[in-house]
Amino acid sequence: MSLDAEQVKKIAHLARIEINDADIPGYASTLSNILDLVDQMSAVNTDDVEPMAHPMDASQRLRADVVTETNQRDRFQSVAPKTEDGLYLVPQVIE
Repeated sequence: MSLDAEQVKKIAHLARIEINDADIPGYASTLSNILDLVDQMSAVNTDDVEPMAHPMDASQRLRADVVTETNQRDRFQSVAPKTEDGLYLVPQVIE
């Protein structure tokens, strides 16, 4: 696909990018090459290809989901100005 100068100007306007008129031919060529590559990739048959979660087919190492700290809520709330039923009370900020 080949882009002309007007199409490049329109793309630049939509992207809110200011470009110089002297640079338009270079942008047109580069954008046309990108669109040609997308066309080539679209033509590839991918019916039998399974989607992958990661391009390197790697799995993430996860730690076990276990509690490692003791409950210290009472200790933390002992220094709070106001608490009630295990909750911190704060001044109302929305009327």
